[in-house]
Amino acid sequence: MDKIVINGGKRLCGNVKISGSKNAALPILIATLLTDDKCVIDNVPELEDINTVIKLLKHLGKKIKKEKNTIIITGNGKLQTDAPFNLVSKMRASVLVAGPLLARFKKAEIPLPGGCAIGLRPINIHLDGLVKLGAKHFVSRGNVKIIAKKLKGTQIVLDFPSVGATENLLMAATVIDGKTIIKNAAMEPEITDLVNFLVKMGADIKGIGSKILEIKGVKKLGGCEYKTIPDRIETGTFIIASSITSGDVKILGAFPEHNESLIEKIKLAGIKISMTNKVLRIKGSKKIKPVDVETQVYPGFATDLQPLWMALMSIASGESIITETIFENRFQTVAEFIKMGANIKINSAPACRSGVKGDSAIVKGVKNLTGTKVVASDLRAAAALILAGLSAKGRTEIIGLEYLDRGYENIVKKLKKLGADIKRVIDN
Repeated sequence: MDKIVINGGKRLCGNVKISGSKNAALPILIATLLTDDKCVIDNVPELEDINTVIKLLKHLGKKIKKEKNTIIITGNGKLQTDAPFNLVSKMRASVLVAGPLLARFKKAEIPLPGGCAIGLRPINIHLDGLVKLGAKHFVSRGNVKIIAKKLKGTQIVLDFPSVGATENLLMAATVIDGKTIIKNAAMEPEITDLVNFLVKMGADIKGIGSKILEIKGVKKLGGCEYKTIPDRIETGTFIIASSITSGDVKILGAFPEHNESLIEKIKLAGIKISMTNKVLRIKGSKKIKPVDVETQVYPGFATDLQPLWMALMSIASGESIITETIFENRFQTVAEFIKMGANIKINSAPACRSGVKGDSAIVKGVKNLTGTKVVASDLRAAAALILAGLSAKGRTEIIGLEYLDRGYENIVKKLKKLGADIKRVIDN
């Protein structure tokens, strides 16, 4: 079992280059199922989730060549319509193959998906939308089977602006008869990136970047070359990493407009942030002001950054309140922060996504955290514990790195280059 070992207290300084967005690359790679033509996708991060989706596409019949951060995908039209359990159980985004396969072959079979243990994240929103397009579905032995005699565009109003459901329905609607209107669609930058990719393939989509997407089905999509956007969550991670270590970090290749909510909170916390010649600079402060946050769908404060913000607020000079409204299990990291000396209390509330605010954490900042042995429960928890370890006094050991490998490209190497005393070792 691997572990990360950090000797905290080092100030981060220097330049860091942001990798391509995992959450944009995954649906874009899956969208290549909509064509047999050659697609070349650039700026794809080297991650376990990317490797998983490559294996999934190969299983379905695609031919794939990987050259560092570029993936070349071709096919001959002979695709399978069933996704294997051993791949889908590893990665929740695997459910996105349902839309393209159903649109092209009128059937798809997918095991109930897995992923990080941060909440229920039901796929009923995906299925309800596909039913409105004309599909039927049933569950048999843990597999969801989806079939249709004919699919036709219609109006779909999502109960919740689910990113995955928006992506799935977008892809399905591109090559079926009629016009599909998706209302209350997710507006994340990764959605816009997928739409731009589909349009480059020949899709007819209006309302890009808005809550209402109009898709007029076309008979066929073609291949193209495309470059994915930079990862906004990795960008946010390094913004907070510089802040928590009183650092001076220049972030290269980021799109600051994708992190406006975080940047506003960072400024309120007394941290200097500036943009010059497309370089985002974050100069930390020895005194961090407490700032409340409440997670929201984009463009609100990202739930993926909430555990990292909690790490920062753990050493702020005062009390802050962090409210989670998206995923019901996002506060699993609290127990690990407390091991490190954080002063955090949880106020429970009814389930999230119901219109009622979710759980809140009351964080009373302490002078410093203390290094110890901690366990990551999910991808962003792993990143949050790394940030806590960077600022802590003494040695921090983190296990549970299978999550970290799913979402960050070379994070240890990048932090080391910025001056962190951090290494990854095999724990015998």
